Amino acid sequence: MSKRLESKFKINRRLGVNLWGRAKSPVNKREYGPGQHGQRRKQKPSDFSVQLMAKQKLKGYYGNISEKQFRKYYDEAVRRKGDTSENLIDLLERRLDAVVYRLKFAMTPFAARQFVSHGHVTVNGRKVNIPSYLVRDDDVIEVREKSKQLAIVLDAAQSGERDVPEYMEVDHRQMKGRFVRGPKLSDVPYPVQMEPNLVIEFYSR
Repeated sequence: MSKRLESKFKINRRLGVNLWGRAKSPVNKREYGPGQHGQRRKQKPSDFSVQLMAKQKLKGYYGNISEKQFRKYYDEAVRRKGDTSENLIDLLERRLDAVVYRLKFAMTPFAARQFVSHGHVTVNGRKVNIPSYLVRDDDVIEVREKSKQLAIVLDAAQSGERDVPEYMEVDHRQMKGRFVRGPKLSDVPYPVQMEPNLVIEFYSR
């Protein structure tokens, strides 16, 4: 598991967006970047910087996964048939930590990654502690019995900050969900606009 070396809210401020749509985000109060140079006048961004920002937003949203791993998702998206940018979104949304986050078993992608790596989750009845594990259609994801009453799980399930998307089903009484199908970009409830087409352009330069 890659180690996150910076505050998740610093990611928000650097990108200038409330990446996860959380009420606590400092971007809600200060839209400029962190540090003494954060309020400098912004110049018109180059095509490269626009593409880089799109990549950083998408990569950061999923718990700021490593560049090496993110590049692997791009390579796999290119290899698959169909629209490459849609393939990339499909792969990212199939990550087990992303699914746990979407099912509202954890409050943030970072908490979901830790929750999975600590062995609190099963897939089709088998314990899986690899956050990057790719879930398949109709896989059943469940919080392990001994973990169902953890405060972090109950708080996440009852949170009104976001809804479970249509490509998943969940029963929060049993803390069990099902990955119904892979989503299209338009299906994914991102709080900010994601532009995977620019990510593809960035890597295909």
